[in-house]
Amino acid sequence: MRAVQVTRFGGPEVLRLVEVERPAPISTEVLVRVIAAGVNPVDCKTRRGSGVSRWMGPPPFIPGWDVCGVVESMGYGVTRFKVGDVVFGMPRFPRAAGAYAEYVTAPSRQLARVPDGTSPVLAASLPLAWLTAWQCLVETAKLQDGQTVLIHGAGGGVGQLAVQIAASRGARVIATTGRDDREALQTREADVAMDLVGGADTHELVATIRHGGLLLAVADGADDSVKAAAERRGVGVEEPLVEPDGHGLDAAAEMLEARGLKVNVQETFLLERADAAHERLERGGVKGKLVLEVGDD
Repeated sequence: MRAVQVTRFGGPEVLRLVEVERPAPISTEVLVRVIAAGVNPVDCKTRRGSGVSRWMGPPPFIPGWDVCGVVESMGYGVTRFKVGDVVFGMPRFPRAAGAYAEYVTAPSRQLARVPDGTSPVLAASLPLAWLTAWQCLVETAKLQDGQTVLIHGAGGGVGQLAVQIAASRGARVIATTGRDDREALQTREADVAMDLVGGADTHELVATIRHGGLLLAVADGADDSVKAAAERRGVGVEEPLVEPDGHGLDAAAEMLEARGLKVNVQETFLLERADAAHERLERGGVKGKLVLEVGDD
């Protein structure tokens, strides 16, 4: 099969299209023929030798996690899908999933079925960003109707979905576009603040949260000074890292089916142009998702 490998740590030029052996599913896994694969900032960071590269091992390796495709075969014990189902997910993260390829294997319960009428490109753009937002707001913060949530960095892939998830649960949403949006950081009433920007802004966000509220330090985590400031204010701190979760993706599928979820796919690239996709993402100014088109529906 064709796949894109990180041949050494470095810039986009280290991505090479190669021929490798097609993987085979073991028990509880499915083999997916990939139609589209999402491109995320963590893909670029890992290619450079940061991100989650320590869990990938030394190059060469196939990058990528967000994937949508068709179930081609199944290992023993799989009951969640049947051959021919169109599925999406971000399997194995932060270990290697190898999504930049024509085929991937994945534990079946780390995937979900794509609703009829949803394009594979759109579905491939969702998993990592959706699960980050869902696990933060719904499972960690347990966001409730009537609560106020400040989403710092709401213009990115995770932020756009976080705004929609929060609104769907009846929360009042205060959204910032990023570091230059200082007015929203004067808020003093948030029950939950979700930091998707990081840097010095994480410390400032503590002051926006009421006593008993929660800081979700997604972008860079929280250093000791942030944690000390939060403790003085009576604010909790969590440093979430997204995990594969088929049931969490079922919630995305439900919103897609109800036409209640808006997703902005900004640009698509052929698999062999993965280097161009990385260059575009690292250039900045991307407001939607970038997706690799790998195979036919």
